[in-house]
Amino acid sequence: MIERDQFIFSFSGEHAPVLTVTSGEHVVLRTNDCFSGQIKGDQDLVTSIDYGKINPATGPVFVEGALPGDVLKAEIVRISLDSHGVITTLPGIGTLIHQSEIQTKIIPVKEGRRLQFSDKIQFDCAPMIGVIGVAPSEGETACGHPGLHGGNLDTNCIAEGSTVYLPVFVPGALFALGDLHASMGDGEMCGTGVEIAGEVEVRLTVLKGMRLPAPVVETNHAWYTVSSDHDVLAAIRMASERMQEMIVRSWELSPTDAYLLMGAAGDVQMSQVCKPCPVETVVRIRMPKLKGMPVLIG
Repeated sequence: MIERDQFIFSFSGEHAPVLTVTSGEHVVLRTNDCFSGQIKGDQDLVTSIDYGKINPATGPVFVEGALPGDVLKAEIVRISLDSHGVITTLPGIGTLIHQSEIQTKIIPVKEGRRLQFSDKIQFDCAPMIGVIGVAPSEGETACGHPGLHGGNLDTNCIAEGSTVYLPVFVPGALFALGDLHASMGDGEMCGTGVEIAGEVEVRLTVLKGMRLPAPVVETNHAWYTVSSDHDVLAAIRMASERMQEMIVRSWELSPTDAYLLMGAAGDVQMSQVCKPCPVETVVRIRMPKLKGMPVLIG
């Protein structure tokens, strides 16, 4: 187990690993919330916290045998949540910040499965991972930003039972994750979901001879290509091209037939669209698993 006091605020090949594992091994990572525990009550506003302590990711983990050009398969085996989370509005962020106040709301988790939004409003938890990734090919990328290496993808299909495929850029991959949400709607409209600390069990496996340009997510029912860009249309186009490439390769369709199939059965979905430029928007393309068709990765 990696404790929550072993974390990074950026993904980089220069970070020393806190744990080394073999391919196929299970790892348990205890995580902080995205505010590093700085918000403890409704009276604590984001305007008074240290923004240098945002989005810590537990790790990094060195995976033996992972080399540049490989793919790291991260299977999300289990997500456990702490007893309460927090949701806030953020200055200058979100679709309705122009007519909303800066406010904090502590959200209790009831029986580990329901969120108590108010005296009258409860809804089920939908645990997910906001930050998951590996070291980029060069330099460092803050955990609050997405990229080809993963990072702050804020994609709510990255949940218990899903698998994230990440391109490996440095020896050992240097995997880390954090920024759990007890629940987060598509787009993260107000800038936060129910931000929460917790514990994640993952199985990390190195896939050889399988190049991947950017993260891909697999669930029981669908495949997702994930992309980010300052321009939302550019992000959609990149994610679409990657999905098209996988369908052409694995399902033996022409590019045009793959495009037609995507239009008929696929979806464009928004993962994170709450932040103003120049912060990246994160989108995903969903393609359902079709009966009798091969896997797109693996």
